[in-house]
Amino acid sequence: MPVNINTKMIALLGKPLFQSYSARVQNAAYKAAGIDMLYFYSEVENELLQDVVNGIKHMSFAGFAVTKPNKVEIMKYVDEKDTLCEKMNASNTVVILPDGKLKAYNTDGTGFLRALKEEMPHINVEESIFFCMGAGGAGRAISSVLAYYGAKKIYIANRTISKAGKLVDDINKNFAPVAEFVDLKDTVLLKSKIHKSNVILNNTGLGMFSSIDETPIPKEFLNSEHLCFDATYNPSKTRFLIEAEKMGCSIMNGLGMFLYQGAEQIELWSGKSAPIEAMRKELMNIISEKAQE
Repeated sequence: MPVNINTKMIALLGKPLFQSYSARVQNAAYKAAGIDMLYFYSEVENELLQDVVNGIKHMSFAGFAVTKPNKVEIMKYVDEKDTLCEKMNASNTVVILPDGKLKAYNTDGTGFLRALKEEMPHINVEESIFFCMGAGGAGRAISSVLAYYGAKKIYIANRTISKAGKLVDDINKNFAPVAEFVDLKDTVLLKSKIHKSNVILNNTGLGMFSSIDETPIPKEFLNSEHLCFDATYNPSKTRFLIEAEKMGCSIMNGLGMFLYQGAEQIELWSGKSAPIEAMRKELMNIISEKAQE
């Protein structure tokens, strides 16, 4: 859609962003729904985040999206927080309210849950044990939503031990006493807890293009009873998912989560229903193009 004086901007703040499909999918959605908005990228990390946010406040923005590594940091610079977002202490979506205040939301966890129910309907959250690798923004959002909706147990591991410990404490305090820390260096314990789990979640970012040959756990720790999820959607199969598939696991990437969290964002920014099928079509177009490269 042509940009005009009334067009409201949306920026994605994070780094790196070269792998993101968000702009194409979001802008296709705005066009399909007749929403006068424009989505674009702005690479920024924690140290400059406050400066960028202060600038956005005084420009023609409806809000902005937040991704790695800024999902926790952004909580310092907002005026209001959605209840679930506040309990998570991480945001991927900020709306500029009519009075100019910034309100934080998190659509990652709810987007994941919707995708899980659609793609893996045999998984019952209340009867399942989850092993979450990664305690950053995505790991925090997904683990928090799982606890909120009654997960039986959530094991959490992260390379930075203090970060994992903080997430465990926050979940047990703010949601339900179901989270337990697992030290990645204790391979015997790690293998044991993974064996006890039904769903293995890679929310670390390992396997993206900057770390395409890396995986968070040895494939020998997996078995055919596991559902393995990777929050990454580009590439569509990380090393973690490729190895999980070879071990007979069911696999699920982050495409569905990406689609539904984005749809919820559009509704928050615009107040209009998101055109899910137009978004899905554009997403499939992108995936088809990537497959031919």
